[in-house]
Amino acid sequence: MRMVLTTMAMVGSLVWSTWATAVMDVADLVESQGPAVVNISTTTLAKRGPNGMPDDENIPEFFRRFFPGMPGMPGIPGGAMPGTPSHGTGSGFIVGSDGTILTNAHVVNGADEVVVKLIDKRKFTAKVIGTDARTDVAVLKITARNLPSVKLGNPDALRVGEAVAAIGSPFGFENSVTSGIVSAKGRSLPSESYVPYIQTDVAINPGNSGGPLFNMKGEVVGINSQIYSRSGGYQGVSFAIPIDVAMEVVEQLKSGGKVSRGWLGVVIQEVSSDLAESFGLDRARGALIAQVQPDSPAAKAGLQAADVILKFNGKPVENSGDLPRMVGTVKPGSTIPLEIWRKGKAQTVRVVLTELPVEEQVAGRSGKAFVRGGLALSDLTVEQRRELKIDYGLLVEDVTGDALRAGLRSGDVILALNNRKLPTVDTYRKVIATMPVGTIVAILVRRGEGSLYIPLKISAD
Repeated sequence: MRMVLTTMAMVGSLVWSTWATAVMDVADLVESQGPAVVNISTTTLAKRGPNGMPDDENIPEFFRRFFPGMPGMPGIPGGAMPGTPSHGTGSGFIVGSDGTILTNAHVVNGADEVVVKLIDKRKFTAKVIGTDARTDVAVLKITARNLPSVKLGNPDALRVGEAVAAIGSPFGFENSVTSGIVSAKGRSLPSESYVPYIQTDVAINPGNSGGPLFNMKGEVVGINSQIYSRSGGYQGVSFAIPIDVAMEVVEQLKSGGKVSRGWLGVVIQEVSSDLAESFGLDRARGALIAQVQPDSPAAKAGLQAADVILKFNGKPVENSGDLPRMVGTVKPGSTIPLEIWRKGKAQTVRVVLTELPVEEQVAGRSGKAFVRGGLALSDLTVEQRRELKIDYGLLVEDVTGDALRAGLRSGDVILALNNRKLPTVDTYRKVIATMPVGTIVAILVRRGEGSLYIPLKISAD
């Protein structure tokens, strides 16, 4: 018996030793990889155009002048003077010894100066190589020597329940470490089509944006980007951009200065079990085409409403949310085979993808109707008004185009347009229809527990 126990102990010790060499303690992870995590601070200067009005790139100055009491934008009588700075903070991490740094696009967008601070207190002025709003990825570059850099991992190898850790600067507290587990993989968020988010319960707060998400091998598997919250702070649900998605964006930004995506030109929706049965499918799968956009690649290939896309370029489309990401990763001009289900039979259609237009999405989601300004809106229900303790407002279900660029988000509640209350979507339509192209309107938004004005520039009818 003593010999058996000794043998079992030896085997157990060997297994533990093998596992321990592959998996780090959080403290070891921070010690080895923490030096490659950076704090990012930005400065944006208020400017005025030659006519005395604010430049389009500096809309907040416009609101300081005309809405001096706006929450979050303390103005001075007559508006702030040109050159008044505003500051922001975020996180990032070094991915190359040449000084290449990754962060979120929303951390550096519009900034006049971006400063990167290392853990050893060195500071560098960074150049923004490029940003991609659709994936919220930005690439920075600093000139320095002897830079530490992170190791990159494989997000596909992550398992739900696996331990992960984040390093960043929440609320400006530099080099803060939080840990948790992977809650889910491949999440599609209401306002995003191109990112299969990693969901975690790692504590992420303002200032963590752009920081790395590590597995316990000390490898970066994602960029911390978003949280779901009613209060604006961490409530147990956070999302990271998979690092492989980010690196694809990095390569395009470094080589061409922009990201090109394929475009199919369809509005799609999920296939429910009832719909699958009605179409004669063996189970609920694929992306159901609700609408084919005129003169689109889909229209030219002969795709029709009620077709179900089962495979894209040989890869199964299990959920409708898979299709936009698949299309978006393909180089424009490529000829791609689609396996579709039409009238009870599978067939193959070949389509030549073109480049995603500025105002389009790769494959529209859920057939939502967008009103002018790039918003999919719905009237608040009685329950929603009761929960929010307001008696009017419009729920933002999705954003694109003008609204996406302005910073509106799914889940926002629009209360007013140019100080006019909006009790119904029809009211919004009537008011916005009178606005000429190029008009900048003030949208009052309820977000979390607070309210803020967001400038929305109407670029098209």
